[in-house]
Amino acid sequence: MAEASLDFQKLVVFNKKSIRRIYHQNEWWFSVIDVVAALTDSVNSRDYEYKIKIRVNNEEGAQLSTLCRQLKLEASDGKKYQTDCASTEGIFRIIQSIPSKKAEPFEKSSQTSGNNEEQKRTKTMKY
Repeated sequence: MAEASLDFQKLVVFNKKSIRRIYHQNEWWFSVIDVVAALTDSVNSRDYEYKIKIRVNNEEGAQLSTLCRQLKLEASDGKKYQTDCASTEGIFRIIQSIPSKKAEPFEKSSQTSGNNEEQKRTKTMKY
């Protein structure tokens, strides 16, 4: 799998939380862990994501992991790691699984950040 150039890796800021995203196969893909951290007050967003996957599978028989792809994103240590990412459509489905009052504003900001060409060229966006 070819890596995207750094020009296509952007940072979105939502409620003072950084959300990594990458432009992959002609669409934006968002870090699932970062979205979970932005929408919840969970101390461990990885654990929260895992519990969401289990709950949705048990309640609906759906596999949220089918919405995700492992893409390399830069971490806080400057290194790139395989990270669960979801497209705009996939991230909306994941957001629906998170009971949070922050979800609706995030959906609106994601739609704007995913579709506006001018914003794609902006390094950091604040909502």
